[in-house]
Amino acid sequence: MTQRLAGKTVLVTAAGQGIGRASALAMAAEGALVWATDRDEGLLADLHGRPGLCAARLDVTDPAAIEALVARIGTVDVLFNCAGHVHTGTVLEVGADDWAFSWELNVASMYRLARAVLPGMLAAGRGSIVNMSSMASSIKGFPNRCAYGTTKAAVIGLTKSIAADFVKQGIRCNAVCPGTVDTPSLRGRIAAAADPVQAEKDFVARQPMGRLASVNDIAPLVLFLASDESAFVTGCAYSVDGGVTI
Repeated sequence: MTQRLAGKTVLVTAAGQGIGRASALAMAAEGALVWATDRDEGLLADLHGRPGLCAARLDVTDPAAIEALVARIGTVDVLFNCAGHVHTGTVLEVGADDWAFSWELNVASMYRLARAVLPGMLAAGRGSIVNMSSMASSIKGFPNRCAYGTTKAAVIGLTKSIAADFVKQGIRCNAVCPGTVDTPSLRGRIAAAADPVQAEKDFVARQPMGRLASVNDIAPLVLFLASDESAFVTGCAYSVDGGVTI
């Protein structure tokens, strides 16, 4: 059986844990050479030496580091921009530094990575960029997600812009918009709540399906958008949210 990503080179950010890690492993299993990157090199330790995986440290807020890594890799066939940050608070509670950091990590990093890989994709006449957005974006508003929802809405706008600009040159760009996913990031937010037990119940209750998503609920969509199975798909924002946005 032909592997869906055989011969393709993939770059994944925030691959040390959560959705990034699950997606990197899924794409490697489908024949891709996956560059799994993360700011925390320790999270990548057990990926070294696995078939189809190259683990490398990358701080996506460092433009020089992005350029250096892409130069090292060469042509990237698939970029999965997964790195992001969830800030909790209303517009009155988001300080200037938190606001700036949310834009830097959630939007500017994707802008820089897209700019870094696009010349190679254009020269090859093909490429797929997958951006991590959220149901908390232009799709739906949630309390205490001002900076997060605003920046994830911008990700959808960036996605559609790239898709529109390069649709005739073989480049596709799509966004994944998950619901509440059981990841280390979510567990950290639950643990930090005044009542962690109730916080988890509240997160679960948001999904009409009555459960949190697992990372393996999201990775198959990333794989689909990375592969040629989605060759006629571009500029889309896919909700994977257990029915929240029905």
